[in-house]
Amino acid sequence: MISWGVIGFGRMGKTFANCFNHTNKDFVLKGFASISTDTNTNLKKYKSYDDIINSSEIDAVYISTLNNTHKDLVIKSIKKNKKVLCEKPLGLNFKEVKEIYNIIKDKNDVFFEALAYRSHPQTIKLLELLRNQNFGEIVKIEANFGFKNKRIKKDSRLFNKDLGGGSILDLGCYPISFFSLFANKLEDIEIVKSEFNLCETDVDIDGEIHLKINNKIDAIGKVSLAENLDNICKIYCKNATIIVTSPWLPPEKTFLEIETKGRYFKEFINTDKNVYTHQLKKVSLIFNNNKIENNFLVDIEESYKISNLMEGWLKQV
Repeated sequence: MISWGVIGFGRMGKTFANCFNHTNKDFVLKGFASISTDTNTNLKKYKSYDDIINSSEIDAVYISTLNNTHKDLVIKSIKKNKKVLCEKPLGLNFKEVKEIYNIIKDKNDVFFEALAYRSHPQTIKLLELLRNQNFGEIVKIEANFGFKNKRIKKDSRLFNKDLGGGSILDLGCYPISFFSLFANKLEDIEIVKSEFNLCETDVDIDGEIHLKINNKIDAIGKVSLAENLDNICKIYCKNATIIVTSPWLPPEKTFLEIETKGRYFKEFINTDKNVYTHQLKKVSLIFNNNKIENNFLVDIEESYKISNLMEGWLKQV
């Protein structure tokens, strides 16, 4: 049994807490800590972040505070022998992530970055299709994540550099983490070209990156805070194209589109849990020293590589 505590009780903290509505022998929610007084819940509220991190009744913490607080909270939690699931991004820059990496790198199964789509059965099904079907080698991958903000709010975390704003830091981990699913090793992803545009608050409003995976797959990622992009992923194989229609927040009932030279069909994926509950269950099992198959969670090694690639993206190669 893993006893959880939630640090930060905004939208994502409450979403995570709702995953505990159905009792489970593998995990339980003990309470939360929040600087907000408007929490509207019957859950136990700890006095402070430090209080929940220091609590002997807490085995693992979920961190969903502002981006600029992640590094210190992760380090504090790990030093108190807590296991950690942290919302993205892990740090404001590669230097911060490297500091965390140096502390965690020799510890097994104590940390994951919360890219929840990786836990959904859709991810497993996609990779099974690519292994088992006669689609041929992957030639190119495209992945987009963008939404339109009606105006730039200078006090919004999305447009504040000190709070970890910008399209690449906030959204770039999604296409990059998707691309890394297809790398033989994390080191086999290299930047070919990258670009971005700044807005009036001096953060990147959108960006595009071109990567080379395994020295043969072209990967193109786009992110935006100014435009509603076609938020899908496309995988171009020699003999087929696969479209992931809901890559970043797949629902309980979803599907993949497959088109070959002579056929078009859909591969349906049905599940009885939302994507966040799948994530909670997988992480809890691992934190409880259970080995599970098809573990595509983002560990510290992959977080380190993703952060390094995002840092390169922001250098506009």
